[in-house]
Amino acid sequence: MNDTALTLPEELLLLALDPVRGKPYCRSRFLEYGVAGAALAELELQGRVAEERGRVVVVNPLDPPDPLLTVFLHSLPPPGKRGFLSGASARRWVRQAGRRAGGLYLDALVERGVLRRETRRFLGLLPYHRHPAGPASSAERVRQGYEESRAAGHPDRRGRLLAALAAAVELPAVVRGGDRRTRAATRALVSQEWPAQAVHRNVRQDKAARSGGGGIGGGDGGGSGGGD
Repeated sequence: MNDTALTLPEELLLLALDPVRGKPYCRSRFLEYGVAGAALAELELQGRVAEERGRVVVVNPLDPPDPLLTVFLHSLPPPGKRGFLSGASARRWVRQAGRRAGGLYLDALVERGVLRRETRRFLGLLPYHRHPAGPASSAERVRQGYEESRAAGHPDRRGRLLAALAAAVELPAVVRGGDRRTRAATRALVSQEWPAQAVHRNVRQDKAARSGGGGIGGGDGGGSGGGD
């Protein structure tokens, strides 16, 4: 279903960004968590990491072909003696790596012409960026591929991971799209895929903090947990 030149973090960004306005359809902080979780998902698909009791362990330390995935693989504890606290907490890693992951993957897509970067100023003072589609955009292909995968019930693991991550960040077209059965099936994917669980736990933590229920940060969420 997916453009083979794109990694899961890149696909998630293209699915989540309005191609005209360049603004995320979901909360920016949630999308950062999603990009970090997607990096873990891509590393798992490539056989570099695995999940054990909510922790990410490196099972193949050889550098992936993608340089950004190499950066994030190196940020995880190297493989060693397996024990109860080996590896890194998936939830904590996603929280800590989110902002960096989002920035690096946006930079990479801008450099390749997949996205453009527009700098604007809030109240004429504070700069912020928007990322509309660029001349080499694959956004339409990613969206079409996602819809085809959803219509088929996400038969392959990669499609399920993308759908679960998109649901975990509460991407409206994903969590509210389709009929009731389709929406329920998509939400269920969050609890079935550990990278999406880790993302969603951070989303819930931020929502709880905004409503005075504890936690750190701010945002919106939905789904179920990943490990500590």
